[in-house]
Amino acid sequence: MVIIDNNFSKELKEGTYVALGSFDGLHTGHRALINKAFEKAKINNCKSMVYTFKNHPLTVVRKGFKPELIMDNKSKAKLIESLGIDYVAFVEFNEEFMRLSPEEFIKMLLKKFNVRGIVVGFNYKFGYKNLGDIKLLKELSERLNFELVVIEAQSHNGEIISSSIIRTLIKNGEMERANEYLMEPFMMRGIVKQGKKLGRTLGFPTANLEYSKEVIIPGGGIYYTNIRINKKLFKAMTNIGYNPTVKGKELSIETFILDFNKDIYGEELEIYFIEKVRDEIKFNSLEELKAQLKKDSDYGKGKKLCLNL
Repeated sequence: MVIIDNNFSKELKEGTYVALGSFDGLHTGHRALINKAFEKAKINNCKSMVYTFKNHPLTVVRKGFKPELIMDNKSKAKLIESLGIDYVAFVEFNEEFMRLSPEEFIKMLLKKFNVRGIVVGFNYKFGYKNLGDIKLLKELSERLNFELVVIEAQSHNGEIISSSIIRTLIKNGEMERANEYLMEPFMMRGIVKQGKKLGRTLGFPTANLEYSKEVIIPGGGIYYTNIRINKKLFKAMTNIGYNPTVKGKELSIETFILDFNKDIYGEELEIYFIEKVRDEIKFNSLEELKAQLKKDSDYGKGKKLCLNL
């Protein structure tokens, strides 16, 4: 798969079928769009493309806006590639791009990427101030001669699948439900940094994650997680919270990796959240905390590694 990370500076000679959208989280609904673009490209002897944003548009539209992304671009590219797509375009949403009218945007897309077909969701909006909608896109497809495929809402157990619903589930710690909609369990990526080393004194050394502030954080509590480090998987227990027993003041993400004793400061860690085990508790003593950590560790050891990784 070829990654295009600039705004329309690259031109393609092959015909393409393009799936348009933000694709945050790559949930079931997103995959329906991407799979249709792949299918249409194969049928029409074209290349398949996913066209999405490198940065959240609202960071430009609303100054000071802080996105709560389900997925970073590195993970998004990896999963899109696994779906067989030929190209992914990561577009920088900036002032110039924001001013493109809906028609200008579509014409530029057709010209630069030799687009033969466009695949979008039922509620897709595009162009300056989101003035473009499905009705306009249908008119443009007839006038500019490209195939348009509109994918209807996807549902699960009677509930329409959306990134906003998944964000709510993650914030509530409902990881098992959230993961039903995603291609792989929700993941946070970051660098292992130095911490207070309290866990080490209790016999449960933890890896403290320095993470992107743009990615959504699961609700506070203790989670059974799977860890990927240096392409290897491990079981782990991850705490998200303020460590009330020792009067912590800053939110931290600390992971005790089971059956692991290597120094990994400065290494990149991927934490896959599988299941919330319990809420964070303020204990009366460090001995009580240590006893609970032992119970949490035993629980994690009795679980299986996630087979989807």
